[in-house]
Amino acid sequence: MTDLERGEGSNHQLSNESNSSSETDFDPEQILSPIVSLEVRHKYEEAGIPLTITKSRTDAADDQEFLQRVLTEKSISEQIVGGPGAGQIDGRPLPAFGKNKSYPPLLPDREKYVVEWDGIEDPDYPHNFPLKKKIKIMSILGFVTTTAAWGSSIFSTATEIVALKFHVSNVVAILAMSLYVLGFASGPLLWAPFSELSGRRRPLIIGSFLFAVFNMAVARAEDLQTIFICRFFAGFGGAAPLTVVPATFSDIFGNRGRGTALVIFCAAVFAGPLIAPVVGGFISYSYLGWRWTEYLTSIMGFFGFALTVLFIEETYAPVLLIEKAEKLRIATGNWGIHARQEQISLDFKELIENNFSRPIKMLVTEPILLLITIYTAFVYGILYLLLEAYPIIFYEGYHMKVQVSMLPYIGMVVGQLIGCGIVLAFEPRTLRLIIANGGRPVPEARLVPTMVGGVLLPIGMFWLTWTGAYPHSVHWAAPAVSGIFIGSGIILIFLTSITYLVESYLIFAASAIAANTMLRSGFGAGFPLFATAMFHNLGVQWAGTLLGCIGILLAPVPMLFYIYGKRLRKVSKYAPNL
Repeated sequence: MTDLERGEGSNHQLSNESNSSSETDFDPEQILSPIVSLEVRHKYEEAGIPLTITKSRTDAADDQEFLQRVLTEKSISEQIVGGPGAGQIDGRPLPAFGKNKSYPPLLPDREKYVVEWDGIEDPDYPHNFPLKKKIKIMSILGFVTTTAAWGSSIFSTATEIVALKFHVSNVVAILAMSLYVLGFASGPLLWAPFSELSGRRRPLIIGSFLFAVFNMAVARAEDLQTIFICRFFAGFGGAAPLTVVPATFSDIFGNRGRGTALVIFCAAVFAGPLIAPVVGGFISYSYLGWRWTEYLTSIMGFFGFALTVLFIEETYAPVLLIEKAEKLRIATGNWGIHARQEQISLDFKELIENNFSRPIKMLVTEPILLLITIYTAFVYGILYLLLEAYPIIFYEGYHMKVQVSMLPYIGMVVGQLIGCGIVLAFEPRTLRLIIANGGRPVPEARLVPTMVGGVLLPIGMFWLTWTGAYPHSVHWAAPAVSGIFIGSGIILIFLTSITYLVESYLIFAASAIAANTMLRSGFGAGFPLFATAMFHNLGVQWAGTLLGCIGILLAPVPMLFYIYGKRLRKVSKYAPNL
């Protein structure tokens, strides 16, 4: 294959003039690749995007996806934050230039000075990062996410001790756990738009630092109100990786790798809250005491913060173009070179309206986001409710020691690993559908495992509570094994739903995940508060039956979008046209 390049003086530039057929040397009769279609090349030329084809790139799917990405990034400055109209300042006519001077002549078309990606082979484009770098980013961010999720539940093992120490009821002590998850709910309002304006790295660094500092403050607290306040802000900081990491994975992985990357993210989100009580139980009831649950969490947070500062690079394409433009300005001395993101004029009112309110606006106007979020919020609430339900079943019912009563959580962890394996088993089928779709994502293909999870979760809930309600006649292993079904159902629903949202909204993935995180964290904060009363008043079996029935009612949600999702995305103003 040969290279297809722009003419001299316009190479690597994107201008309005380039749309004219007289301005390009593209020859429609010159078939350069049997893989990249003529239609795709015409789209590149119409968009003014320089296209370079090399021998190493043989996949039309990557061509299509790169085109979609660049076309989306071309309009991002209008969609993320707006500025005043042309010929105006703050909506008013331009003032006089000063000292009776006339306005200087207009500069050349600014599009000629906007830096772009050097075709689909550009090594600086995030999808083209070396695999070694991608694995490094995934590993570090996976650890940071696990730590944030870990912090949400490790305190559950200390609530009884804290309640006795400060002379309050267990429900009041549980507020410390709920307020942390409430921080998860409020944090995305800041972290999501922050990541779309300044890139992924800054919110991850700031959030990780806040998380570590406030967990240390909890460990040193001498009164209950300090614990409550610092737990909230620890959750607020911990919300940064929960919000930004899925978008980061979307930055560096295309259609082929995104599903696998998000498996790692979701496994981290759910494994952390289930492993933490097992470790925390043995710490809280040892000579170390409950404070070391927070010391340990803070140490993990500072370690994740250091890894992020030292080894995580920026992955957000518009911000990378800003860095590229800055290097070119310095090297060439041409002050006109800039990135499209730098054209944004920050206005506080528009910043609030277009960014900080976008997650909420998307949640109430996008039916896909709303219903999927309600489903995942219920599943997330179940996860934290079980942190209170398991001790009722195994500690109160089977009279196990407090530390030992936490061990059945391992069944749920095993179930999650099985669920991740099921999702990965569906990946080849999804990739075949993507290729058949011209290389564009097929978000609805991700929902098949969700349907499987929708069946497994109610089965697990019925199994757990109807066997666990009779400790005198049913062996403890029976309810413990049910965790495999519950864990598989939770991870299948949550993981594939998050992937579905990311692929449905792409460039606005951070806002979509922020909306999802806000609502589901609200459920996660509220469910533990009524869990104990619910299981004691209704009885273990009927409480589980109620939750299982709600799971059955929500199970058709992925089926609904599997059928009608594509139509809904076509009328959405946030979802790209796939």
